[in-house]
Amino acid sequence: MGSEGPSPITVHVTGFKRFHGVAENPTERIVHNLLSFMEKRGLPKGLVLGSCTVLEAAGQGALRPLYELFESTVLDRENGSPNQGQVILLHFGANSGSHRFALENQAVNEATFRCPDELGWKPQRVPILSCDGSILHSRQTTLPVKEISESLQQMGYDVAPSDDAGRFVCNYVYYHSLRFAEKHGIRSLFVHFPLFLAIDEKVQMQFVASLLEVLASLNLQ
Repeated sequence: MGSEGPSPITVHVTGFKRFHGVAENPTERIVHNLLSFMEKRGLPKGLVLGSCTVLEAAGQGALRPLYELFESTVLDRENGSPNQGQVILLHFGANSGSHRFALENQAVNEATFRCPDELGWKPQRVPILSCDGSILHSRQTTLPVKEISESLQQMGYDVAPSDDAGRFVCNYVYYHSLRFAEKHGIRSLFVHFPLFLAIDEKVQMQFVASLLEVLASLNLQ
């Protein structure tokens, strides 16, 4: 993995507000504080933090700000120079039952919410995008999840690849993001975080900084 070259990687980060059973979503605090944290720490060479957005923990309710973010990345690329570089949509969500970080390989075209989202929607076995057909259809990230995970493990973090992002709001947002990324030649990755009770906030912020370092070191074509 090399970070040399004139074209930066622009990363747009999203997190979620509270949801059922989780009064304090760690990703809301992480995303809210990320810009100032990275300004103090210093961004990795070759990486630009394009935006930090906190979404409502709701499926359809998250789509408007999500697609506003998506469209802004395309406009930035169209208005920029040909060498503007790669764009990564980096999504953070909480897994209240986990004690480790998880890098999600894929999302599935199924919305089956175990409880109503924050706007009261509780779909059961419906396609996220009917144009993609069956609820069994999946979309995969084009980022090297195994390689990223191994790099973070070597830094001392308890992190692993995952093939199951659930069927709740995290998977819902990730599926839309992966479809948009494929259509526009950019990249998308979803990361699940444990609660601060499992891994404290300081370590989680350091994990995000390390993740950005690893992403900056990728030789993306």
